[in-house]
This record gives sequence, C-alpha cells and structure tokens, in this order.
Amino acid sequence: MARRKVTSMAAFGVVVLAIAVNPVIPVVPKAGLRHAPRTEHATQRFEGRPVECTSGKPRLAQSLVRHMVNSLERRSSRVSIALYDRTSRTSCTYRADVHYDSASTVKPIVLGALLLAKGTDLSRKERSLAREMIVNSDNDATYALWDLLGRARIQDFLDEAGLEDTDLNDAGFMGLTQITAREQVKLLQLLTGEDESVLSSRERAYVLRLMREVQDDQRWGTPAGAPSDAVVQVKNGWLQRSEDGVRSSWDRGDWKVHSMSAITGSSYDYGLVILTENNRVPEGASPEVGCDYGMETIERVAKAIHRDLHPAETPEVRRASRPLVSTAR
Repeated sequence: MARRKVTSMAAFGVVVLAIAVNPVIPVVPKAGLRHAPRTEHATQRFEGRPVECTSGKPRLAQSLVRHMVNSLERRSSRVSIALYDRTSRTSCTYRADVHYDSASTVKPIVLGALLLAKGTDLSRKERSLAREMIVNSDNDATYALWDLLGRARIQDFLDEAGLEDTDLNDAGFMGLTQITAREQVKLLQLLTGEDESVLSSRERAYVLRLMREVQDDQRWGTPAGAPSDAVVQVKNGWLQRSEDGVRSSWDRGDWKVHSMSAITGSSYDYGLVILTENNRVPEGASPEVGCDYGMETIERVAKAIHRDLHPAETPEVRRASRPLVSTAR
C-alpha cells in the first residue's frame, strides 16, 4: 500500500501540572540484610487525569511521564495508555480504565477463546479463519469463529483470563465489545508470560506467531519506534461510528483507532496498548483524515515510550501508512 502524509489537527485546553517523584522506601526483611528492590513513582496531570509511571530503573518513570505528556499536547484525540516492561519493572497508565469500542483489537480475545475451547488441535478451516482474522484482520472470518464459539465460550475466556472489565456487545457486534487499555495490556502479559493456567505455552505461541505475521500495511501504531532488533507482535483496530446521527458528545462520526503490541526477543519483554477516539473528520474532508490523525497520535506516544525504554536501539521511524478504510461491524 502506498504511504501517504498523515494529516494533523490542533487541540485546545491542555492543563499540565508539575511532576512529583515519590520513591518507595525500601523495606529490610527481618530474616536478613538484603533490601527490597527500590522503585520510583512519577505522576503528572494531563487534561484532569494523572499520567503515572512506576519503575525500578532510576529516573525512567520521570522521563516516561514527561515525554508521554509532551507527545499528547496539542492533540485532539482522546487517549488511554497502558505499558508494562518486565525487564526494568516499569508500568505506566493514563486513563487506563476508560472503555472504548474495541474495533479489531477484540480479535486476539476471539482467538484466545478458540484455543481455550479446542487447544491447538484445530481443523484446517479453523486455522485458516484464525489466520485471516489476525493476519489480515478479516471481519467475516472473525464472525465465523464468533458464531462457531458462541458468546458463552468467549465469555469463558474473559473470565479465565481475568478480563472482568471487558464487556461483549449485547447485540453480538464484535467491534463494539467494550475494552480498556488496562485489560488489553493484561492480555499481552498473559500471552507473553509463563502462567499456563489459561493457555498453554504452545497456545500462547500460536497467538503471538499470528500477531508477528500481521500484514505490512497494518503494522502501524505501537510498533513505531520499537528497537530494530526486537520481535514485534501487533494487532490494531479502526472503526468509524455514528454516521447516522449523534449519540453522545464523544461519538459523532469520529474514528476509534487503537494499537497493541508485545515487544519481545533479545533483552526485550514489554507490552504497550494505546486506545484513541475523538479523531475528527473536518467538514468536507475525506474520512481517511480522521483515521490518519488517530494513527499519528498513537505513533507520537509510542515513539516517545520506545525511545525512553531503549534509547540506544531506537531506529529512525518512518511515517505511518494508512490501513484500508473499512467500518468494523
């Protein structure tokens, strides 16, 4: 797919307060002299909500908070962020418990439900549908698996995975599943971790392999700025809503644009989820403009985070290429 310049818009009313760093006081165990690992906490309010990070690496939390806020300034997108990095014992959140229409980021959940129900002993047809769903983000393949599983089995996976705040759409529209950044990053932790109580190592590897093979024109978003020698597993989603009328102040035909990635390989072990909405299409403009704007917002944040986590390995980043414009059901 041809690459194109991303369109920008301006935002107003940004409120930023000062960073506060609160290191946790180490506790000395009674049975020995070894200290508990020291962590640092940083927070900065942005548009009335705290951007928060905790890290075991000195000054990393401060840097991440500062650069995340900088990357969000003058953007009109409404954004939620969740990050974990096992190597540096780092976690960050911003509006991580706010619900969004999932668009296609629900698809790894559908695959998780399929594997929980059947394991990796899938039929040729089921494997083909799973690949089309993740690698090509095909909606028809997703609905075929959704119907095969039924709502109860998909809910079983949510329950087993501890995704208690993820709500399936009552009418059965997969793209309108309600997700949060906190629970999507929890899903990435499940897929890249060692706990086999939900999915076996073989099942988790199957999901990650398909996310590694996502087609090139859908590898935008959170992978932007990732270390050049990292293994990147990604799933994105994009959805335009309310074309038939106004439903709420945050749902007026805008674009929901989301991206989630697990970064592994070499010394990397972290995951990043960025969800956005309020990506407006100016009157008279092509609908693609709103989608592009959400992609650019995500990539501004992602590049700042990757650069802070691994400054020596961060490559020059190419501009995003827009996905095929389609409306998820």
